[in-house]
Amino acid sequence: MKTLFLFLALAKFLSAADLPASILLWPDGAPGSEGKNTPEVVVTSSSGEQQISNIHQPSITPYLPSKEKATRAAVIVAPGGGHKFLCTTHEGSNVAEWLADHGIAAFVLKYRLAEEPGSTYTVDRDAVGDMHRAIRLIRSRATEWNINPAALGVMGFSAGGEVCSISSMNFDAGKSDAADPLDRLSDKPDFQALIYPGRTVRIVPFKESPPAFLAASANDRRDISEGLLKVYLDFKTAAVPVELHLYSSGGHGFGHRAGKTAPVDGWIDRFYEWMRDRKFIIAEK
Repeated sequence: MKTLFLFLALAKFLSAADLPASILLWPDGAPGSEGKNTPEVVVTSSSGEQQISNIHQPSITPYLPSKEKATRAAVIVAPGGGHKFLCTTHEGSNVAEWLADHGIAAFVLKYRLAEEPGSTYTVDRDAVGDMHRAIRLIRSRATEWNINPAALGVMGFSAGGEVCSISSMNFDAGKSDAADPLDRLSDKPDFQALIYPGRTVRIVPFKESPPAFLAASANDRRDISEGLLKVYLDFKTAAVPVELHLYSSGGHGFGHRAGKTAPVDGWIDRFYEWMRDRKFIIAEK
C-alpha cells in the first residue's frame, strides 16, 4: 500500500510538472491593476472545463511544438466569455494543444475582464493592451521559442474575437527610444482569426489590416451570423486577404473539443489549411 501511495504521489507530481507554466506580461504588475491582488476565481464544470475570472495579472501560457514538428508559426489564443470570465478550456487549452500538435506554437492569453461586476477595466485599454503586450513579449523571445516573428497571429473566440479584432486595427511599430525594451517592438499581428467574434459592428478593416480568417455558425446570433458577412465584404473592399467559413449549425461557443465530428468542428483544420495557403507556415516536418 505504501508503494502504491508513493507511485500515485509521484504520478501526480509529474503530471503537474508537465503542465505549461504561465508567464506574466508585466512581472512587476500591469498598469491599471495597481493594488488589485485578490486571487483569481476558477470554476470547473462537471465535464472538467474551466472558467476563470477576477484576473489582475494578465499572462500567457505557452504550448510549444516539438522541434521535429515546429513550423515556426505562432498564434495567441484569446478565449471568450463576454468579458465577464474566460472559457479557458474549449476556447483556450484545447485549441492551443491542437495547434502545438500541428507544429504551431500557441499561447493562451489571460486578459483582464471589462464587464465582470465591479471591474474598472475597459476592453480597448486593458484587454487590448494585454494582447499587444503579449505580441511584443513573444516577439522578444522568438529565437528562444523557435518562432518566426513575422508569422505571429491572433485568434479569438466571441469576446476574445473582439479583443483580437481591435488589436488588429489599433497597433504601432514600437518606439525606438522607449524605456521598456518590449515597447520598442511592433505590436501588430501578422494575421487574425476571428471565431464567432463579438461586436462585429466594431470591425472596420482598412488597407493595412492583417489578413483574416473568419468562422461562425449560421444559427448564431444575428449580429455574428449576419454581421460577419458584412465584415467579410468589408475586408474585400479594403483589399485585405480574407476567408470566411459560415456553417449551417453549431450555435455560439463551439470552440474546439476533441472527438467532435460535426462539420463546424472542422473549422480548425480549415484554419491550418489557410495558414499554409497564406505561407505563414513556412516549414512542414
